Amino acid sequence: MSIGFLLYFILFTGFEAEALSYDYSATIECLAQPQKPQYYGGIIQNPELNNGLQAWIQVSEGNVPVTAVVKTSKGFIHAGATVADSNCWSMLKGGLTADKSGPAELYFESKNTSIEIWMDNISLQPFTEKQWRSHQYQSIEKARKRKVLVKAVDEQGNPLPNATISITQTNSAFPIGSAINKNIVNNSAYQNWFTSRFTVATFENEMKWASTEYSQGNEDYSVADAMLKFAKDHNIRVRGHNIFWNDPNYQSSWLSALSPDQLKSAVDKRIQSVVSRYKDQLIGWDVVNENLHFSFFESKLGQDFSARVFNKVNKIDPTQTLFLNEYNTIEDSRDSAVNPTKYIKKIQQIKNYPGSASLPLGIGLESHFPNSPPNLPYMRSSIDTLASAGYPIWITEIDVADQPNQAQYFEQVLREAHSHPKVQGIVMWTAWSPNGNCYRICLVDSNFNNLAGGEVLDKLLSEWGLKKLSGTTDQNGFLKTSLFHGDYQVQINHPSKKNYNLSRHLKVIPNDESKRTSQFVQFSM
Repeated sequence: MSIGFLLYFILFTGFEAEALSYDYSATIECLAQPQKPQYYGGIIQNPELNNGLQAWIQVSEGNVPVTAVVKTSKGFIHAGATVADSNCWSMLKGGLTADKSGPAELYFESKNTSIEIWMDNISLQPFTEKQWRSHQYQSIEKARKRKVLVKAVDEQGNPLPNATISITQTNSAFPIGSAINKNIVNNSAYQNWFTSRFTVATFENEMKWASTEYSQGNEDYSVADAMLKFAKDHNIRVRGHNIFWNDPNYQSSWLSALSPDQLKSAVDKRIQSVVSRYKDQLIGWDVVNENLHFSFFESKLGQDFSARVFNKVNKIDPTQTLFLNEYNTIEDSRDSAVNPTKYIKKIQQIKNYPGSASLPLGIGLESHFPNSPPNLPYMRSSIDTLASAGYPIWITEIDVADQPNQAQYFEQVLREAHSHPKVQGIVMWTAWSPNGNCYRICLVDSNFNNLAGGEVLDKLLSEWGLKKLSGTTDQNGFLKTSLFHGDYQVQINHPSKKNYNLSRHLKVIPNDESKRTSQFVQFSM
């Protein structure tokens, strides 16, 4: 077995080096020859191993998971993992944060001691904290924003210099949302707080099987229906969460007691019931939740259970993206149950099932960060690897553990998720609780006053487009700016047009929808 390894290494030091662009590329292909090392090897000497191994270790051969581990004076740090195939080269892309300088050793581990691992084209590229933030900024400017050139002219088409232009975002093209629960149905304060910030919602528990059919044969969708009505009334899009949950600890007692034949009938009834009820009303389904970590249904109904269910759901609701939703895919490299390569193999297994080739599959990354601090280089490199499979990627349940510096880490992972060019939406797992019993992080108190997490959220939403922008046109009537994709209300005032205020709508579209680098719009007063 041969694997190529690429590792990113952030050095948090006082040294501020020249900005170095980040390479978001990755591959899940099994290649006849390894690709050239990114960054020409970075700080690795002899990255292509042309001058001998120079302390790189060669062990035995096979087809197994391989983990990259860095040993420092403080202990071992897991930096990445892959599942390498025999007779070809596979990329392992990972990363870690270095909080101390000094010598370190890089190991590649496998629990199978009878295999041989060949390493080649290795790269270890350090980035400072300042450089890392620069990558985020550059990515946002390219993937989330558009240069806009606004021109103000009079009735004859002559430019109007010194016109005041105010631009207010009315709707963001990038979906940002949160989990909600039944408390929102009759709580106007909760509704006002939510709708002023978010465009997407996920029901915390109210659409799950255990909630809609607590006892066998007694279905009750009244709460989920009321929540969906609230969302529709306020133009909030809803993710379907979830049809099945593979964790045996979250099954209704009556369900766990069924025989395999009875369970199969109950499963078919559940699919028909919930998917038909909410057909064409959602923006995606979490079909079999956490089916890499758990296998309640597979253990009773066969290993192709997930693939069969994805097919059945698609036949009923063919327009919806069907997500494989999992945790620890990008959060924690130490979790042996799942890593980006294992995730891709699972989704390809579903895709390869007969009749599944055209399924609209999606990658759902829960993103419950358990560690302090979060490993942002591993997060970024893991999304790179997942993105190479070509499926839409959503961050579906983002939060961080209750720990010192929780709000700081919450901001870090939100910034990293939002800045990655392949992430198409973010939903936080921050449903409000009147008693403060949030899952991990509460954004507001019982009166909807910001807590530390809420302050972080509002600051980022303002940064990402919600704040009002204003400026003055130059001598040629132009105002140049950069705006996030979305809808805006533009107001123009000019000294020569006293008591007259022009108001117009502006839609900023991504670059790939137009050949122009900048979007041009002209308003006549």
